[in-house]
Amino acid sequence: MNLSLFLFLIGILGFILNRKNIILMIIAIEIMLLAVTLLVLISSFSFDDGIGQTFSIFIISIAGAESVIGLSILVAFYRSTPFQVIIDSLVDYYLFSNIEKK
Repeated sequence: MNLSLFLFLIGILGFILNRKNIILMIIAIEIMLLAVTLLVLISSFSFDDGIGQTFSIFIISIAGAESVIGLSILVAFYRSTPFQVIIDSLVDYYLFSNIEKK
């Protein structure tokens, strides 16, 4: 039970400290959801109840769907920004300038 509390606090701390990086925020949310899943599983095994195990599978599937939706929104936002052309040209310049120097 202490491990799940520790993981949940790490997730909250990661969410608070990484407000500008959306990928790290999604990872922090995943850590929090997995901590809750671990707590549900520990409680399920200690009370010898099967509902907690099925509920933990439900939590894991919701966490996976949340990650997919978050990352797809991030990709859609990246594709719609006008700075993508500038970033791509800088990447191309960096790649081709290193090839020409060799």
